[in-house]
Amino acid sequence: MSRRPDQPPHGDIANHVTGGVSGSLVQTGAIHGDVHFHQQSRPVALLRRAGVAPQRAAAFQNRSGTSRLLAQALGRGDTAVLTGQPRVHTGVVSGLGGIGKTQIALDYAEQLWASGELGLWAWVTASSREAIVSSYAQVAVDVTGVEDSNPEQSARRLLEWLAATSTRWLIVLDDVQNPADLRGLWPPATTSGQVVVTTRRRDAALRGHGRCLINVDVFTQPEAEAYLHAALADQPHLAVGAAELATELGCLPLALAQAGAYMLDRGLSCTDYRARWTDRRRSLASLLPEPDGLPDEHRATVATTWSLSIEQANRLEPSGIAGTLLEVASLLNPNGIPANLFTTPAITDLLTAARGREVDAEEAFDGLWCLHRLNLITLDASSVSRAVRVHALVQRATRDALPVPQLSAVARTAANALERIWPKIGRDTALEQLLRANTDSLADIAGENLWAPRGHPVLFQAGNSLGETGLVAEARDYFRQLHTTATQQLGPDHPDTLTTRDSLARWQGEAGDPAGAAAALEEVLADRLRVLGPDHPDTLNARDSLARWRGWAGDPIGAAAAFEELVADRLRVLGPDHPEILIARGNLAYWRGEAGDPAGAAAAFEELIADRLRVLGPDHPETLNARGNLARWRGEAGDPAGAVTAFEELIADHSRVLGPVSKSPRAG
Repeated sequence: MSRRPDQPPHGDIANHVTGGVSGSLVQTGAIHGDVHFHQQSRPVALLRRAGVAPQRAAAFQNRSGTSRLLAQALGRGDTAVLTGQPRVHTGVVSGLGGIGKTQIALDYAEQLWASGELGLWAWVTASSREAIVSSYAQVAVDVTGVEDSNPEQSARRLLEWLAATSTRWLIVLDDVQNPADLRGLWPPATTSGQVVVTTRRRDAALRGHGRCLINVDVFTQPEAEAYLHAALADQPHLAVGAAELATELGCLPLALAQAGAYMLDRGLSCTDYRARWTDRRRSLASLLPEPDGLPDEHRATVATTWSLSIEQANRLEPSGIAGTLLEVASLLNPNGIPANLFTTPAITDLLTAARGREVDAEEAFDGLWCLHRLNLITLDASSVSRAVRVHALVQRATRDALPVPQLSAVARTAANALERIWPKIGRDTALEQLLRANTDSLADIAGENLWAPRGHPVLFQAGNSLGETGLVAEARDYFRQLHTTATQQLGPDHPDTLTTRDSLARWQGEAGDPAGAAAALEEVLADRLRVLGPDHPDTLNARDSLARWRGWAGDPIGAAAAFEELVADRLRVLGPDHPEILIARGNLAYWRGEAGDPAGAAAAFEELIADRLRVLGPDHPETLNARGNLARWRGEAGDPAGAVTAFEELIADHSRVLGPVSKSPRAG
């Protein structure tokens, strides 16, 4: 082969490089055998911050208790996960968005950086796996000097470097949206490194080996007040009413910050803002700053922050259920909702309609756990009566997003569910109180939806529950208010409005005013006769109530005469064996005795017991009650020995059927 004149001998190829050269350079002629190429890393200067940390809140409040727990966890070599555990007090759910987890992590990182102990502090926005990988890749370039075209490979290089280096480092993974995004990307546990994670999630995946979950609570009341005073320091006169506003906002840092900005922009005092806040006609969005006026570099308002969490919860399996459950919870008591309410047919029917497929009670309960995982509720499985709690601000944000027709449907569904789980016989006073609190919340928030086309039965159940648990004056006051509402919603002559007057009279009498009760019932009876007619069941019931309260007001003869007329009319309308007839006959016999005819009362009860045995059976409570009255009037009629024998037999049967006797037989 001929050779060009400018070629060197022996087939060597001359290589020439001119100009500036950057990076590694290889010039080769002929190559025989193996070649190993080692890329020269760029010199790396460590003492560096990587990533963009958020701005420190202008009125930052140091929460020493949480900071101490954070330092202790990291000192043990654990990864510290700042989130919310199922710990609730004063009706506030910890760990939800806007509680200040990022600011606590930032405060710790800034203090550690200022101490000069760190060679590397990396702030990673962990809202997605792609964001984590991208951040890791950039930090890898910064600390190793090696650039890769594959970000995943760069991320692995960073993790390897963190595991091997003796340089002190801190990685903050802020706002982890999905624990699965960290699969294979958790920073290594080493003696030279520390890892802090902030997340609104509390999945089991965050509780792995070497990870310590730290509850981040809302501000304490003093911290919340101090925050408002600091935020309004330029206009201190606006801080009037800070304590009350802090309480109203549940001491939630994000809500306090955005309220402070809103007040400063409009020259409102805390008292003025609270007046607007408690006005239910105003939406939550109208009480928060515009997006370009958010304080402390907030990326979203309170409402938007939680709407994103709701979307995440709705994507968890079973999908599409969590959001509807939160809509129901948004109308109920924030301090405790019985978990079994969410598995009633009323709720599963609502979920089925929303999803377009059948949803059962098991899926509904699983949906609650989806909300719990996103810290939108706290679900305490160990508590039957107070299992579900939700922050009042989450409730408001959820309600604001509901169209009016949907709000109405959800309200009626919640009322149906409350009615379904209300015990027929109230033995658990704490549960009764909780059910009343939920009914009160529902009526307060969406009450107008509970009066079409008529008053929902749960409204009446709540009032009667007060009286039946011994709160008779409160029951009277409840029905006085309910009557006002019924009149406004339904008009004065609607049957449900008249029923509120019946109930008001009843509890007026039970509260110590039987004469007033009788007078009120006379007026109700006149209106029922005019509106419903003489033979309507509600009219006959009103006559029954009036006769009894006439007797208890001191007119037993008038009561007996009224019951005699009522029995005749009930027989004509209902027939001899109807339960209402048997009750009316019992009342007639009782007041006959009270009117001075104990022998006639005993004879009447003897006949009544025979019919109750035939119609209701021997163990029915009404049969047992009649036996008690018979024993009493037998004694009053001059047969004390027979009365004692009858009571002995009754006590044995009563204890067997209903438990120990706790009170004397009632009328009828």
